[in-house]
Formats: sequence, structure tokens, C-alpha cells
Amino acid sequence: MYSVDVHPDVYGELEHSRVWYEERANNLGTEFVSEVDRAIETVRESPTLWPLQDERQCIRRYLIHRFPYGLIYRIRDNIVQVIAVMHLRREPDYWRGRVGYWDGGDGEQPTSGTHATP
Repeated sequence: MYSVDVHPDVYGELEHSRVWYEERANNLGTEFVSEVDRAIETVRESPTLWPLQDERQCIRRYLIHRFPYGLIYRIRDNIVQVIAVMHLRREPDYWRGRVGYWDGGDGEQPTSGTHATP
């Protein structure tokens, strides 16, 4: 089985979206995070099942159940590298600068801010 490494900015994205959903309906933010957790576990178990989004960089996308989000990831040395939890209708390529994070610092380093509103 694969291990998982999450880009640090993903945690801010998740929290931002969780709060946004929670403000709209009680427990909806918690349900969103649970769906993302399930998605990560599903991908961890069989990461090659989902289609390539970028063949050159071997980036894949798993669609999150019930929410308009995709889990953007790649596989390196039996590690699933989670690059972003991306809203499907907002700035589709914002995460591309994060890919190099695992490649010796070529990519964007983590930021303290959040990204797009859900």
C-alpha cells in the first residue's frame, strides 16, 4: 500500500472550505472534510485507477463525492503526494506551482493564506 504526503497548503484549503460549508448548513463542513478523507484513503489504496490530468508531470485527479472538488495528486516512490483539493470551477491551474515542492524546492513553498472560496 502507498503512503500519503500532503502539501502543507492543502490544510488551509480544507479549513477554508470547511468553514464556508459549515456557515451554510450545520455539519456540512464536517461532511466535506469526511468526503476528502475518504477520497485520500481511496486514492491511497489504488492511486493508478484515476485518469492523468497532466501526463508530463504524472498528475492525476480524483473527484470528491457530493462536492465540486477534485483531489489533485501524483505518485512518487510509493507515496501519494496530495498537491491540492481543488474547486472544480475556480482557477483550475493555481496548484501547478506546488508540484516542485517535493523535487528539492523547485516549487512554491507553502503559504499561510487560503485560496478560493467554494
